[in-house]
Amino acid sequence: MNGRVPRALVTGSAGFVGRNMAHHLDAAGYYVTGVDIVDGVDALDVFRNGSQRFDLVIHAAAVVGGRSMIEGRPLELAAIDLELDSALWRWALRTRPGRVVYFSSSAAYPVVYQSEGIARHLDEGLIDHSSAYMGRPDNTYGLVKLVGERLALDAAGEGLAVTVVRPFSGYGPDQALDYPFPTFIDRARRGLDPFPIWGTGRQVRDFVHIDDVVAAVLRLVELGVDVPVNIGTGRPTSFDDLAEMVASAVGYRPELDHHLDQPAGVDYRVADVSLLHTFYEPKVDLETGIERALR
Repeated sequence: MNGRVPRALVTGSAGFVGRNMAHHLDAAGYYVTGVDIVDGVDALDVFRNGSQRFDLVIHAAAVVGGRSMIEGRPLELAAIDLELDSALWRWALRTRPGRVVYFSSSAAYPVVYQSEGIARHLDEGLIDHSSAYMGRPDNTYGLVKLVGERLALDAAGEGLAVTVVRPFSGYGPDQALDYPFPTFIDRARRGLDPFPIWGTGRQVRDFVHIDDVVAAVLRLVELGVDVPVNIGTGRPTSFDDLAEMVASAVGYRPELDHHLDQPAGVDYRVADVSLLHTFYEPKVDLETGIERALR
């Protein structure tokens, strides 16, 4: 870039993904502008009124709030996230950034492939935006992400450089307690026995450390990858297994207390990482991630 400092915009910069992306982009030499409504800067205002051109845009602004939000307040979630995504692409077509990274989600995949008995590792080809039928995603949140991906595809058709990533169950030590991993770490630290778990405990997820999420995104940006890519490890871990792992790391073995009346999500959600491994291989295994979080 002719010796000048590249400029990056990170939306949702106060959130778990956004703040980690901003930190690593800063370390990589970018001049980072972060926007987050938590800090008093609404991304919608930037998209409506901003005219500055950025070399890189990381769009991580979204309402998620964990499983309780996904299942309990879908209309609020959809209204905000659809508005953010549509405003992003209108702004991007006007200002023409160097590349836009759109954070989609593993929730966009058809739930039919995530049910006990017929579950499979989810490969990128299971979402085909040219198909007349793609299958039902996970609740309204998954549908919103499908729409966001479709808008990203349309923006690419208008000449924008776009990378779509589908993270699986990202985790890290600074994550909010709306999500399973930090909640389990907190319960283990407090030595809870019995150990509460929403659902049967047999639900399986693909836990990927935030450092690997960020590193994978930066590698995809560096290579200019234009196709959607899963970000995960391909390692299946049930909620019961995770509870036992974090409790063992603390030094005790609690009784597991399953709360069947609470939202539990799909049975099995694990990434096929064949495509990811052609660009990047995750470095932080789950045992190491647990150790880091407990420290």
